[in-house]
Amino acid sequence: MAFIAERLSRIKPSPTNAAQGKFLEMKAAGKDVIGLAAGEPDFPTPDHIKEAAYKAIRENDTRYTAIAGTPALRQAICGKLKRDHGLEYTPNQVVVSSGGKQVIFNAMLATLDAGDEVIVPAPYWVSYPEMVLVADGTPVIVDCPESKGFKLQPEDLDRAITPKTKWLILNSPSNPTGAAYSYAEMRAICDVLLKHPHVWVLTDDMYEKLVYDDFEFHTPAEVEPKLYERTLTMNGVSKAYCMTGWRIGYGAGPQKLITAMSTIQSQSTSNASSISQAAATAALNGPSDFIPKNNAVFKQRRDLIVSMLNQARGIKCTRPEGAFYVYPSCAGVIGKKTPAGKTIATDTDFAGYLLESEGLSVVQGSAFGMGPNFRISYATATELLEEAGRRIQRACAALA
Repeated sequence: MAFIAERLSRIKPSPTNAAQGKFLEMKAAGKDVIGLAAGEPDFPTPDHIKEAAYKAIRENDTRYTAIAGTPALRQAICGKLKRDHGLEYTPNQVVVSSGGKQVIFNAMLATLDAGDEVIVPAPYWVSYPEMVLVADGTPVIVDCPESKGFKLQPEDLDRAITPKTKWLILNSPSNPTGAAYSYAEMRAICDVLLKHPHVWVLTDDMYEKLVYDDFEFHTPAEVEPKLYERTLTMNGVSKAYCMTGWRIGYGAGPQKLITAMSTIQSQSTSNASSISQAAATAALNGPSDFIPKNNAVFKQRRDLIVSMLNQARGIKCTRPEGAFYVYPSCAGVIGKKTPAGKTIATDTDFAGYLLESEGLSVVQGSAFGMGPNFRISYATATELLEEAGRRIQRACAALA
């Protein structure tokens, strides 16, 4: 009898974490490396948020909280959703977890039975299909190629829905592509969902505030109120508020779903950190003038790396609407040989070549379900990003 559970054979370790781990190992060994694999803002957590954490510690707010989160934070989340999207939620319709990843994980465990299907547009964040598999569900991958803006088309969604479909996972702006759905594009997706009342939508809005060029973000339940009763709106403070290490995500939805997710959380991690919850409350209730300032820097970086990538031989890169990723195609280098005589057969080979030859850590597109591409996070210092662009250009020029 095998000791390790059979379900582990269905899932893979996170490729993005693996790429970041390799980068950190090389950096610790003194290698000249640049990491573009981690989706993490390089800006510090704003001072007023940190001060709220200090205050919580000084006042001994360091004990267990309610499983679903402190009343103050859940009320702040309700206020945020009302303020930003006109969505009315009560605190008992909100659950706070240790990062957005746990919100999705809890939702899948709470709702999926063997054979249930979850539609996952590709390219996708690496964890979506793995979470579905852990929960005994079946991920149904729908390709969304660059020719379609890396976005799910309504007719493709309609074709993918079956009587077994339980969820659509929708991420806008997207990790890994940065693609974001306009109001009209989101409206078209919602219209399809209205035709299939058994399908719920889990909307991952983690990057909603990181949008550029006057793009306006819209979330499904805001676009179509009739979807409110079958929408789980997931978000967190990691990206826009520069709080990745604080590990706070949240979900808002129908109370029966939130109660089920809270039950699962009660038997796993229990509540999220009380100190982090105090900081997140300050983040959602406090000033947010730093966000457009950060976004102005992100936009400059986006434009810089897109320009430099498009000057690299064999690389093509579109300009995304949001997040802090680009997803360039490396189709033009497939089949070429490195100076060492190795053939670049896949995007994984190309990512390995960049790491070995130039000390540049990126993530291969195959990890996100679509290639030949690779993902670059431009949430790093501008001078490092510029140097990374030069290294990519040099590496591509050296291929024959």
